[in-house]
Amino acid sequence: MKRKIALVFFALISLIARAQFNVDRLMTSGQIALHYEDYVLSMQYFNQIISLRPYLYQPWQYRAIAKYYLDDYVGAEEDAGEAISLNPYIEEIYDLRAISRIRQSKFQEAIADYNRAIKINPRNRNYWYNRAACRMNNKDYAGAHRDIDTIVTRWANYANAYTLNAEIYLHEKDTLKAADWLDKGLKLDPYDANVWTMRAYISLSRKKWREADEFLGKAIHLKPKNVDNYLNRAIARVNLNNLRGAMADYDLALELDPNNFLGHYNRRLLRLQLGDDNRAIADFDFIIKMEPANFMAVFNRGILHEKTGNIRAAIDDYSAVIKQFPNFWVGLSYRARCYRRLGMTAKAELDEFKIFKSQMDKRLGVQARWSRAKLKEVRKRSEINMDKYNQMVVSDENEVAHEYQSRYRGRVQDNSSSTSLMPMFHLSLVPYANGIRSYQAFDRDVEQFNRVAKPINPLYVACGNAQLDETRSKRYFGLAESLSLKIGTNKNNTELRALLLQRAVAYSTLQNFDAAIADLTTLLSIDSVSALAYWHRAVCQMAMSGFKASNGADVKLQEVGALSDLNRAIALQPQNAYLYYCRANLYHNQGNNDKAIADYSSAIKLDTRFAEAYFNRGLSYVARGDRSQGVKDLSKAGELGLYSAYNIIKKNSASPAKKQ
Repeated sequence: MKRKIALVFFALISLIARAQFNVDRLMTSGQIALHYEDYVLSMQYFNQIISLRPYLYQPWQYRAIAKYYLDDYVGAEEDAGEAISLNPYIEEIYDLRAISRIRQSKFQEAIADYNRAIKINPRNRNYWYNRAACRMNNKDYAGAHRDIDTIVTRWANYANAYTLNAEIYLHEKDTLKAADWLDKGLKLDPYDANVWTMRAYISLSRKKWREADEFLGKAIHLKPKNVDNYLNRAIARVNLNNLRGAMADYDLALELDPNNFLGHYNRRLLRLQLGDDNRAIADFDFIIKMEPANFMAVFNRGILHEKTGNIRAAIDDYSAVIKQFPNFWVGLSYRARCYRRLGMTAKAELDEFKIFKSQMDKRLGVQARWSRAKLKEVRKRSEINMDKYNQMVVSDENEVAHEYQSRYRGRVQDNSSSTSLMPMFHLSLVPYANGIRSYQAFDRDVEQFNRVAKPINPLYVACGNAQLDETRSKRYFGLAESLSLKIGTNKNNTELRALLLQRAVAYSTLQNFDAAIADLTTLLSIDSVSALAYWHRAVCQMAMSGFKASNGADVKLQEVGALSDLNRAIALQPQNAYLYYCRANLYHNQGNNDKAIADYSSAIKLDTRFAEAYFNRGLSYVARGDRSQGVKDLSKAGELGLYSAYNIIKKNSASPAKKQ
């Protein structure tokens, strides 16, 4: 009896231990999926943990992060609240809930969260900064200034604080103080395009055209695809009589955004001014098609029709405007002139009489009696100032929105450093598409494996882990389970090797790198000359290394293991360019740029159109201090389809482009 009790007890202990192990494994896999931006997959892991251990705060916290990155701010707020109720002493959770509330414009609630976070850790400047921004949005300008004063006192070199203080002053309509604080911020950080844009807007509002031109030029150099900056610089240049430069800016803006209304609107006025009548008419046609009720555009098109000899078209345009604005004397005068050119004297005299009568009525104070409906209609139309029919319009929609400073500012992929390496190539269940160009990575051994083994899901060569939707995640979980059943009953070594490789790839696609490494280790104990196994195990080890390093762990041993695996794979497959590329990535991450460049060069020698290798070698050259060679490689990467290279080239160019 005692023996039975003991056996039951030990069985229970074993079961508890196994369950704990499963929860730990699920937690790690979920965190890895989160780290590598696979948010749907990570949620599936955290859902399982919450169903098993609802009293643990971490899965609620991590699921909240996943929901935040998926733009589910309501769900993120709720999950963060649950995590706080389970453990109210973790400052990061208050930050997470606060930033989720900010995305819902719940600024007062966010302030309450930052109050708690600051109480726990008053040394985190981001909490002070975000609270100041929330107070600004809540129109508590005095409180916002107090928070900024604290930041500037404690962290004097924090440029964003100066910019935010400028924003607060702009809300208070104090452009002088705003400009002063922006200038202070730009001295600390002259590479923020948005701040240069904001500074330029102040100059535009003061009609300091040369200053605005200069500031917008710097903003464009740092952020060349912002359409509004070109539109506004064009206005500055028109006022500086740099008409050619203004036209070039309008052309660039419309090249970036062919349907931009203001671009067409202002360019046609400039074309009108330059006497380019036919092309100006084309701009007007576009504007009126987009906004048929834009009577300023209609009237200006009428002027051009008259100028180019299309008198009847001019009369039609003038008539459309006069119908809406019966006392628009300029329109009546122009239409009368057109009538006389066509010999329609009676109609011309009628328009001239209307002008005379409306002028006399105005002088005598005569006012027509209108119904309420008519008054409402006229009041609505009076919002359009036809006296400004020939004036350009400043684009003010591009108000610079400050960034809340948090690890949860937006999607991880949007916040990733532009100078990050392209990831390692590896085996995957998901095909790889490189940038804009159609591209499928190819490896002879992988293709042979697919032909011979005929896997349930073919293997591909990919760069980086693709984000999985719920359907794909379930499919790959199911694939891993079915492979496990086959592995458990299979005694044939050849078949077993193929099954283990497939399951390892399935696990790694699901971000379960520990399980993938275990399968590949088993495979290599059966087949010690599998280059594919060494290659993929190395990548899995580096993926785990990246995750652990982000959590402050020492990863030297893992990197040594990955390097050893890549060396073995290269010895077995010396013509595989991906292997040299992967080893180069490892060297680069270790700070050994010389070895990285040598391996990238080997990869490029084997494949002269290897865009990712050019991209990464360019970054290694830049890191080594050889900027010119780095830019050359990045240019080649851009030529081959990795267009993000051009942004890095821009940042590494010697100086801003000269003004036109």
